Amino acid sequence: MELDLDRVRANVKTASTEDLLDRATVYRAEMEPAALLIIEEELRQRGVTAAQQVDHQQRRQDVLIDQARMPRRCALCSKPAVWRGWRWHRLWGWLPVFPRPMALCEDHAL
Repeated sequence: MELDLDRVRANVKTASTEDLLDRATVYRAEMEPAALLIIEEELRQRGVTAAQQVDHQQRRQDVLIDQARMPRRCALCSKPAVWRGWRWHRLWGWLPVFPRPMALCEDHAL
């Protein structure tokens, strides 16, 4: 599959700084080198320093790692998962049907 750099640039322009920091640090191993260059350039344009990237990476050290040694994503959003436990699977988003294991980010684990 071919990487469309124009789509990557458009996505990076609209992404939040926190999302870009997650991509450049936590999800770095999953990223294409060309996409990483675009992300890092956008972070520089937004005024994010290398020290801030290192600080963000240190704050994300408690991220869950799956069996393939890759960081897990939250089941409800794209942030890195930091908690794994049992939650109700909800039909149509509100009717609890059965408990299931889920990995969740800091925001959803509360």
